[in-house]
Order: sequence, then C-alpha cells, then structure tokens
Amino acid sequence: MSIAMTNAGHAGSRLFEMAALPPEQLSTLLGLVYQGPMETTPWSSALEYIRRRLDASFVSLVLRTPASTRPGLIVNASVYGASLPGEPSYTNNYYALCPFVGLPTDEVRTADEIFGESGWHTHKFYKQYLKPLDLRYILAANIRTDDGVECAFFVSRPHGSHDYSAAEKAFITVLLPHFRRAVDLHSKLDVVESERSLYAGTIARMLIGTVILDEAGMVLKCNSAVDELITEKDGIGFNHGLLEAYCPIENRKFQKAIRVCLANRAVAVPSSVEVTTLSRPSGKPPLSVLIRPIPLNYYAEQNKRRPAVAVFIRDPACTSQASRETVRKLFKLTRTETELALLMADGLTLDEAAEQLGIMKNTVRAHLRGIFAKTGATRQATLMKTLLNSVVSLG
Repeated sequence: MSIAMTNAGHAGSRLFEMAALPPEQLSTLLGLVYQGPMETTPWSSALEYIRRRLDASFVSLVLRTPASTRPGLIVNASVYGASLPGEPSYTNNYYALCPFVGLPTDEVRTADEIFGESGWHTHKFYKQYLKPLDLRYILAANIRTDDGVECAFFVSRPHGSHDYSAAEKAFITVLLPHFRRAVDLHSKLDVVESERSLYAGTIARMLIGTVILDEAGMVLKCNSAVDELITEKDGIGFNHGLLEAYCPIENRKFQKAIRVCLANRAVAVPSSVEVTTLSRPSGKPPLSVLIRPIPLNYYAEQNKRRPAVAVFIRDPACTSQASRETVRKLFKLTRTETELALLMADGLTLDEAAEQLGIMKNTVRAHLRGIFAKTGATRQATLMKTLLNSVVSLG
C-alpha cells in the first residue's frame, strides 16, 4: 500500500479508483514528477504528459507567485508550446484578478463549481485574460510545501471542450501530494545551487584554480583560473584527461598525492590533505597546490563519473580581483588612494607605484599617509594583510 493511501485510508483508496489510473501510467507519471526538479525547464515533461492525458490546451505550474517586488515564475505546457501566442502577462497584469489564489491547499476545484456557469462568464479574469486565449474550462489547485513554498496548478480547456469529470479531478488530487514533495526538493536544490554559484564565484574572484577529478583521477571540470594556467602552459596542463605537472619529478609526486587522496576517500578519510608546489618554466614563483578528497556520495548511478578529488591551485604571481569600488567604500578612500592601496597590496614599491600612477613620489607618500590613517595600517606589510583579510576579495 502506498504512503498516500496509507495516510488517507479508505478515502485514498476510493480516490485512486475514481482516478482510473493504470499502475504503469501512474509509475511513468510519478517518475516525471520527481524528475521535474532536475529538468532544464522544471516539470515540463510531467505537465505535457498531464496536458495530453486530460486533452487540455494549457497546463501550468506557478512555482513562484508574483509580488510587487519580484516577477512570478510560471512553467507552461500547451498546444502552442511554452507560451500561448499573444499571451498577456499573467505575472504583471492579471495575477491580482486571479480568483483561484485563495483556494484552500490541496483542494481541486473547477471554475464553474466555484462561480457557476453564468458567474464565471461574467468574471473579469475570464473575460479579460482567458476568453481572448480561447480558454473556457479551468481546473485549479493550490500547493503549499512544508517549507512554506506556495504554488498554483492550473489546467485549461478551450470553449469547444467540456468541464472536468470527477475522475479527472481525482486524477489531479492523487498527484498533488507528489508535486508538493517534488516542489520541496526543487526548492532545496535551488538553495544548494545558489550557494554553490556564490562560493564558486568567490573562489574565481580570488583567482584560486579548482579542478575536480573523478574516481579514476580524470578531470571532470575546472574553473576559469585553471583554464588560464593551462592556456599559458606554465607549470601545469592536461594530458589525455589527466592533470599533470610540467616537471617530470614533481609530476610523480603530484600523481602520488592524488592517489593518496583517492585511497583516503575510499576508506572514508575525507579530512586528509596533500600539499605541494609546482615549478614553472617561465621562472615565475611556483604554483601552490592543495589536494583533498571529496566525501563519498550515494546518489550517483553505477558507471557514472563521480567527483572524488578537488585540486586547488594558487598562482602567487596573481592577486585576487578586488573590486575598486568595494575597497573604496570599505575604507572610505579617495579614488587615487584606492588605486595606490591596490598597487601596494600587489607588492609595488613607492617608486613603482608613483610611475604607475603618473604622479610624484612625494604625492604618493601623502596619499599613503591617508591610506594608513583610514585603514589603521602603519606599514605596507600591514596594509597588505588588512586588505587580504578583509571582505574585499569576496566582492
């Protein structure tokens, strides 16, 4: 017996009987519902399946209700594709008129049930929004997840069609608890992806190269900082899918460090860290490298490459891409002071900074005194530490 039927008891069993949904179709549809959060257009496949089964013109899932400070997020499946021809903006113009917003959650109702046939025909939402699109029969339901995410579900048919039967309403009612769980998953995945993008962007701005290796030590992905190092062919490179050091002796140590991390991962020792440096043919300072295993995960299918090791690479010759505006606002510097502070953080001498800025050395000294007063630093080394340990590199 399924969870939904167990919770609903006899009423749940009767609902499944009314829905008249063969087990193989139910299995297919539930698979599409739970696959929805991972689709490029969330739930596009499930909505299209429902649209065809109910012979509808339009099935939509309002994932984020519109508000004055944000646009809505609506996924459509229709006979016309993702959006209807000449479709007016439900988000901007018609959401305030929508009569289904206040429906109790998990309750499936039709427009004619709520307003009566004549009442629906005179409703502003029907006359102004739906009628011009040849949409007459509406089935609606609201969904609210345990985390408070509110969604709306609509099925629409044209004027030449017919209203929804008890079996069709039961069919949608059976699906709602599964959509609720899938929307909850989508919400959690969205948070994880937002955090991942934020951290990845921060790492990139700090010019820290990252390479992800699979369980065989092959490269899965890398960021733009590594792409630049590979393009320069200065210290590190790819060879038939492997990440390799320029110097053969160092490469043997590098590959051994990777194998150690892979072995530690296999025996669940994710906290182990290997560090090394890699010399460069250009003569620039060696690259600093940190290698650590990625904890085992259990969601990946067999025969699929899984992230196993992370390699972090830092080029001492580069400085993080600090935002000038962030530095200026954080320490209340003038624009010239900001430029000088960044040059000082890069390790330039006063003479070099004066030449770079095109001003006299005495003028540079005056600006430097202003910087020290505003940052609390008393010498260049302290200034560098102050800037590097601030939130500047995160901006």
